[in-house]
Amino acid sequence: MKNILFVLCFTLIIHTTQAQQSIWNACREGDKTMVESLLKQGVSVDTQDHKGFTPLILAVYNQQVEVVKFLLEKGANPNIADASGNTALMGASFKGYTEIAQLLLENKANPNIQNGNGATALSFAATFGHLSLVKILLQVGANKQLQDRFGNTPLKNALMQENTEIAELLK
Repeated sequence: MKNILFVLCFTLIIHTTQAQQSIWNACREGDKTMVESLLKQGVSVDTQDHKGFTPLILAVYNQQVEVVKFLLEKGANPNIADASGNTALMGASFKGYTEIAQLLLENKANPNIQNGNGATALSFAATFGHLSLVKILLQVGANKQLQDRFGNTPLKNALMQENTEIAELLK
């Protein structure tokens, strides 16, 4: 009886691990049908891999808009950070994915979370020259005074990168 129980438990662990691995791959690839199936099988919408990536973070980084929408509809938490402290909104701001950033903000993403280096979504948008994202983040209350661990504000980052139009908005 113990052997049967052990085999069942081991099989369940293997299946769960494979399902979690599959959800991350499905989110990277934009396979909404697979994501839906895996969630129905019991994979948590906010499961994290060894780097702290959630399905939402991976869908955002890979610009999988439909999967992002679906995960948010299923209750994915947009404020969970990966092992470096980066959130899905930071990823969208880094990459310049305005539509995705708006979706995240509509679903209560906090624009003022700071990662392990103290950077925020606004810092990323300002540094990498994403003007439309800077405007959106400011409209929802992103704090332009927050400093990273080097003492840099989003304004200083914009100036260092010669993003003058963004710098004017942040003054």
